[in-house]
Parts: sequence; structure tokens; C-alpha cells
Amino acid sequence: MRDRIDRYINEQYGIEAEFPWERDDTSAVYRHKDNRKWFALIMEVRRDKLGLPGDGVVSAMNLKIDDINMHEMLITEDGICPAYHMNKRSWITVVLDGTVPEEQVLSLLDMSFSVTAKKYRRRAVREPKEWIIPANPKFYDVEGAFEKEDIITWKQGAGIMAGDTVYMYVAAPVSAILYKCRVLETDIPYEYSDKNLKITALMKIELLKRYERDEFTFAYLGEEYGIYAIRGPRGIPHSLSVALNKK
Repeated sequence: MRDRIDRYINEQYGIEAEFPWERDDTSAVYRHKDNRKWFALIMEVRRDKLGLPGDGVVSAMNLKIDDINMHEMLITEDGICPAYHMNKRSWITVVLDGTVPEEQVLSLLDMSFSVTAKKYRRRAVREPKEWIIPANPKFYDVEGAFEKEDIITWKQGAGIMAGDTVYMYVAAPVSAILYKCRVLETDIPYEYSDKNLKITALMKIELLKRYERDEFTFAYLGEEYGIYAIRGPRGIPHSLSVALNKK
């Protein structure tokens, strides 16, 4: 996977790996051409240093996630842990041994690139993307909201931009993707915090399509597409995108 990521960064962003440490020819840094900020570091790390079972080393990548809620959710997933040798509040380490699906790895990489880019460039760094975003009906009646309006505001996830498509996964007791929406506007100022949720910005989304509750269930997403956790915004496999757009 390490070689695949290197090719992706080169093809997507035109950036080559740098090897800044004289005695280390395996740790590769990727940084923006203009502000010189890092957005990824790929390295070889002993498994025990990351709290992983087994002996030997594993390839891993450090990425920046500046959404506190997303950061806290991500580090609970298999293959993702607090950053190794970097700020553990805003960076994560993703193990590149296949534990984390490639689509999710590349999605997190895009997020890291976006949040470390100069603000004036963030809207032009990539083509529109597709995401799955979670909605918890215990805290907000999204079904009721979409019965009243086709355009609503929603918590903005790191890396999501205007023009992107979001598929809204409604958690238990629904446990299924119910809506396809287009992101109309992002970075709408908003401050909210309680024990369950922290919001620093909103996005405006427009309803495009509804799905039946039994079409894209949690069980189906796991069995057919290997999606077993939807705790924050994540990219989707091409095969799932095709299926969602056929309906």
C-alpha cells in the first residue's frame, strides 16, 4: 500500500516524497509546495511501538485531523491510533497493513492535505468527492428535517468541500443509508459543545435522492463493501458509488 499512496500523492497533487533525515532512508515526508507544511509522513515502525501484536515493523502514515470529534472517533478504530512521534491531539497514525481499507486511507490523506493547505487554495485542490456521513437520530431527527425542507445545515466534516456529494447514514434503529445530498456551502461559522458533540462549523446540504430503509443497510454495507464502521465522514468504494447512483 505504501507504493500505491506514493503514486496517488504524485498523481493527485504533483508532490514527490522527501527524505529529510540523513540516517533514515525509509521515512518519507510529503509537504505542500507553497507553505511547506507537512500533510503526510510515511515510516516504518516497530509494531509494539504502536501497541500492535506481533514482532517486526509495519508501514504507517501520520496524518493531520483537526476535527476533535473525528479525531477521537478515528483512534478507536482498528488500524488507527494516536500519532507516533507527533502531536497526538491533531494527528493520527494509520497502519498500512490492510487493516484500514485503502479507500478510507486515501480519504483521510485528502483530509490531511486539505486542512494543512493555505485557506485560499482549499477549495481548488481536488475534484469533487463522495462521502458517507453519520447521523444519530437520538440527537437529531434528520428524517423529520428532510420531510420539511430539501436544504438543511449539518455539522461539517474535515475535508468536505462545496460540490462534494454526501450519503447520509442514519444510525440505529435505522442503520442504513437514507439520503444522497449535494454540499452547497461549507465553513458556515457555528459554535456548539456538549458532552456528546462539538461543532465548530456547518455546511449546507441539498437533498437529491432518498433510499429505502432495506436497501443500503449496515449489514449489507459490511458484507458487500467492507464498511464496518461509520463514525465520521469517510470516502466510499467505487463499487458502492455505482450501486448508490443506480437507484
